[in-house]
Amino acid sequence: MASLSTLEAGDNLSDLVDRVATGKERIIITRAGQELVALVPVEDLELMEATEERLDIEDARAARREAEEKGTISLAALRRELEP
Repeated sequence: MASLSTLEAGDNLSDLVDRVATGKERIIITRAGQELVALVPVEDLELMEATEERLDIEDARAARREAEEKGTISLAALRRELEP
């Protein structure tokens, strides 16, 4: 994976966009030797977002199962429980 400084990336942005869009290359942008961001093809971003959504749904289902197994309390009861 290519790595460029912000200065180099700024000077070559059009070329970098072409490399990512058509060549499906992933490029890391750095500042002071630290990795900051990545330029990735839109398809990669869509895949990451779909994966995050799937994980969020799995987490929500697990939380629902836990609530069904352990039970829940009302907001009023929680407030009473948390009062000093």
